[in-house]
Amino acid sequence: MAINASPRFIRKTIVLAAIETTYGVAPAQVAANALLMSNVEMSYTSNNKNREVIRPYLGASEMLVGDDYITFTFTIEMAPSGIAGTAPQWGKLLRACGMAEVITATSRVEYVPVSTGQESIAISYYIDGMRYLSNGLRGTFEIVLAIGDTPKLKFTFTGRYFGAANDVANANGNYSAWKVPQVITNANTGDIKFGSAYSSGSVTGGEPYASRGLNFSLGNGVSYQSMLGATSADRVLITSREPTGSITLDLDAATEELFRADMRLNVTSSMSFEFGTVAGSKIVIFAPSVQRLNPKIEDQDGVAMTAMDLRFLPVSGNDELRIICK
Repeated sequence: MAINASPRFIRKTIVLAAIETTYGVAPAQVAANALLMSNVEMSYTSNNKNREVIRPYLGASEMLVGDDYITFTFTIEMAPSGIAGTAPQWGKLLRACGMAEVITATSRVEYVPVSTGQESIAISYYIDGMRYLSNGLRGTFEIVLAIGDTPKLKFTFTGRYFGAANDVANANGNYSAWKVPQVITNANTGDIKFGSAYSSGSVTGGEPYASRGLNFSLGNGVSYQSMLGATSADRVLITSREPTGSITLDLDAATEELFRADMRLNVTSSMSFEFGTVAGSKIVIFAPSVQRLNPKIEDQDGVAMTAMDLRFLPVSGNDELRIICK
């Protein structure tokens, strides 16, 4: 039995990601493409075919390897670039999840969903001397804004298999553009507001409510589609989008009664949430039409709070969510 005298360590991991100009064509990766991430996992799926042959004795027949694809999951700290009008390092990941990046110079960067022309990324994933490649990746994400924690983006990407793994040295990474996030506390985070309005990067008005934070899921339907033909015939597609979320609010009895009445009547409302206090490091989440569903009482340190699910609906199309960095 061979003894491994050079074990590879998971902590010695680097991942590089770059937007593809042409779908399925990986651009050159540079140190600045390094992702500052945690909870990284890669899985490989092969659509294998069992031969199922019959012989005069019991036993398995081999599986024939078919089309295959890669799935990546990881977590990113949701900290803006620190400069108003400059895209955060994680912006390219949102773009590969069917979000358009709209930059207003020196002012703000906004991300809104699109239904056509979704972009894709290529990833080079190194684990202590072994490189795994995937291109044509598209995905979906969750936003977790929980009190007492750092703001997080949790991504799930599906990509094309890009040949065998390579025994090569880890790439170098430059993380200087990544910023340290603020913990979500009352001092640097605003209220959940219902009934607010959006205009030119600013959210105004609305009724504020004390909360435990916000969870959001973009809910993209992402699928790998194998095809016969040209080299890039197989592909990853975003075929649907169904954004959902959840919140927990501290409501008095009369307000909870109103909320439950609205839910029974399918009443929707705009909603906003903001965190960060310094220009260039603020993030605003705005949704023009949110349906509240499934209320339930939660025990928070002996206090009865009202938790509810959220469903984010489009108004004029591709507008059910807006992420604003400013």
